[in-house]
Amino acid sequence: MQALRSHDEIREVNTRYHDVAAASYDSKWGIDFGQVGQAQVLGKVHKLLDPAAHFEHALEIGCGTGYFSLNLMQAGAIEQLTCTDISPGMVEALAANADRLGLRERVSVTQAEAESLPFADRSFDLVLGHAVLHHLPDLDRSFAEFHRVLRPGGRILFAGEPSRLGDRIARLPKAAARGAAPAWRRLLGVAAAPETVAGAGPREQHDHELESEVDIHAFDPSGLERIAQSAGFAGVTVRGEELLANWFGWFNRGLEATADPEQVPQLWRKYAFHGYLALQKLDARVLESRLPPAMFYNLLLTARKQ
Repeated sequence: MQALRSHDEIREVNTRYHDVAAASYDSKWGIDFGQVGQAQVLGKVHKLLDPAAHFEHALEIGCGTGYFSLNLMQAGAIEQLTCTDISPGMVEALAANADRLGLRERVSVTQAEAESLPFADRSFDLVLGHAVLHHLPDLDRSFAEFHRVLRPGGRILFAGEPSRLGDRIARLPKAAARGAAPAWRRLLGVAAAPETVAGAGPREQHDHELESEVDIHAFDPSGLERIAQSAGFAGVTVRGEELLANWFGWFNRGLEATADPEQVPQLWRKYAFHGYLALQKLDARVLESRLPPAMFYNLLLTARKQ
């Protein structure tokens, strides 16, 4: 994780990177809006909330292209949805996905910062996000805003947040992938990744290269609990998920990052994707109830406003 910088610097780096990443984000991360994607997000939510939970109006923070919220809406967990992101490119991508999925009439999109939400007090039943808290410059102000815009009894729900120990452990498969990549490319007969992004000008190329700078925090479970409690939330719960799936996923992503994406065989992509899903299930059924949350790569958080 990067050393803390000023609020404006963090905001600028995140906006620039996510703007240029928006067009290829879904394909890069294998985001699915069908049954597989819905099963993934419901699996996360049901680790924290009653499977019958339903929310009339939800607010998503750092919505990206809509992986978390649009899948929950399709699965029937959310009726109305407001999505925010600091990146205009991501907001546009989410709106396009909502339109394609036939959800646009129930989805509104707004460019906004988590620390200063343009909504009235007590507007939402749920504030949610996926892989967003670790990008936010000021977590205390952000959680105060989440609390303000929630109705009494409303909940926060965040998933995909890196744990500090899990992030350190993940360096091992990443390093192994760097070492194995040349042999892997020869075996599959694929060329090395081009040094520049196709069609990108100098500024766009530089913005693509900001990926390593956009992650600001990694969390200890107890520290994440304290942030939520300090904002006034009750019933704070933090769980961990993905250990074996994370090692497998980062190793394969590390290999793929060194190759020309147009040449990576579809058979390999299917192996990587289905292997990741299988290990997700193994983690959930065997390891997550037996190991402390801090060991897992991802943390999930929920709490309620009294």
